[in-house]
This record gives sequence, structure tokens and C-alpha cells, in this order.
Amino acid sequence: MKALFEYDDVLNRPVEAFCFDTTKHHLPVETHLHYFIEVLYMYEGEIEVVCNDVRYVLRKGDLIFMPPLARHAIYRLSKEECRYAVLKFSADRIRLHGDYLPRIGTIFQNPSLSKNLPIFFANGEIPYFNAEEFTRKCIAEIQNKCYGYDSVLYARISEFLVILLRYWHNNGFDEALKPFDNTKEYSIHNIILYIGEHLGENLSVGELADMCHMSYSYFAKTFHRLYGQSCKEYMEFLRLSKAENLLLFTDYDLNYISEETGFADCSHFIRVFKKKYEMTPKQFRKENR
Repeated sequence: MKALFEYDDVLNRPVEAFCFDTTKHHLPVETHLHYFIEVLYMYEGEIEVVCNDVRYVLRKGDLIFMPPLARHAIYRLSKEECRYAVLKFSADRIRLHGDYLPRIGTIFQNPSLSKNLPIFFANGEIPYFNAEEFTRKCIAEIQNKCYGYDSVLYARISEFLVILLRYWHNNGFDEALKPFDNTKEYSIHNIILYIGEHLGENLSVGELADMCHMSYSYFAKTFHRLYGQSCKEYMEFLRLSKAENLLLFTDYDLNYISEETGFADCSHFIRVFKKKYEMTPKQFRKENR
């Protein structure tokens, strides 16, 4: 079967967490691949996951970690209803502290080293890790979106990844955990972190291309190929997402929010916001506080 690329990428939704229930949704999930990491945890029932042509059967308590660009599909094995958690996130959004720890994204840039890493974990196989509690808490954060929910999500995912790295390290996979440097790809992934950290500044696509040592056209094409949208569209989305949180969780005025999020001025902020949300920032704040 021809693999289909899933462009439901993490630029628009940096973290997704939800419960897939066969009483409401249907299997199979046809063969596809994407640039983000996907984790499945089985609550009840039985499914078959085919990942890079390897077959895994997941039952209650089992977990599978599917790395970026892994070709995978999900099938139902019986008439019994199934429920499993789905967690999707970008490896490049997670920054682990510690000079000896690899960047999560770079582990999978060298397939010859990473292909032997175990990605399936039977119930209780990972020591000192409650996978059910982890997935349920992530889903609750996404559903409730309380104050600081994004920070809580990244903290939980970071803890999970360190536990996973520790498992691989303790089981002799040190060679695969060494960072692999692919300069052009690593640079354009790294530029996403730079954009997030300097969003309030007057960023231009040309300057970002220079930082990646790429021409404007090559940078623009590569960014669109990787993420399914232009760099300019991504920056606008990020600014609006930050503005949305400031409107919901603070009392800052619109002038401050427009400056903090990198819009040219307040009128530009209002115009762009209204185009996306079909209401002004003040109306949004009033209706959603």
C-alpha cells in the first residue's frame, strides 16, 4: 500500500492527546507517515500496529513509540471494542537539559543506528513508569486547557522521554543515542525553536534563511516541504496562538499584546486576529474568559 503523508503537523498543534474509541471512531487507520512522534497506549481491547513492516499486537497496558517518518497503520483484530490513548508531539519542541543527553530529533536522523531501538513495550516493561496515568493526564491537560497547560504538557512529555532514554541506555543502545548531525535539516528544525523564542522581534524570512546558511528560495521550499505551510504562515499562527493565551489568561491591553507577539502595531493585530477568529480580540476575550 502506498504510504500517505499526514500533514496534520505539529506547527498547527504542537501537542495532541486524545482517546481513540472504536464505539465512536472506526479502524483501520490506513498506512501513513509524518514528521512528529506518535505514542499509543492501550486502555482496553486489542489492535495490530504495523510499523515499518514490523507487526505488533497491543493489548491492555501495552505501549508503542513510533518515531518521525515511521510508516505505520493500525488495524482492529476482533469485534471487541477498543480504546487507546494517542499522543502526538514534535521531537524538536522538547529540550532536555544535560550535555550528555541527545536531542530527541537527532536520534532518528540516522536510521542505521536507530532502527534497532525497541519501540514496543509490554505492560509494566518500563520500570517506574505509569503509562496509563501519564496518558490520561496529558489528555486532561489538552481538554481543559487551564492556565499553564502547555508548560505542564511539555514537562510530562520530557519526563516520559527521559524514562525512555534511560530504558534504552540501560539495555545497551548507547551507540544509537549519540547525536547525529545533518547540518541543513538540523538547522531548519532548530530555527523553529529560535522563532518561538524571538517571536516578539521583527523576524524576516530572509534573515532566518541566512541563519540556516540557505538561500531564501531554498529555505522557503524546504520549510514548506517539511511542514506543509510557509514560514510566514507559521509565524502568524504562532503569534495568534500566543495572543490567544494572553487574552484568556491575562489582563494585558491590546497594545501590549500586539507588541509582545510581534505584530507591526495594534491595528495590524486586530485585523489579522479578526480574519482568523471572525471576531475582534476584545470580543474573543469577553466570550471565552
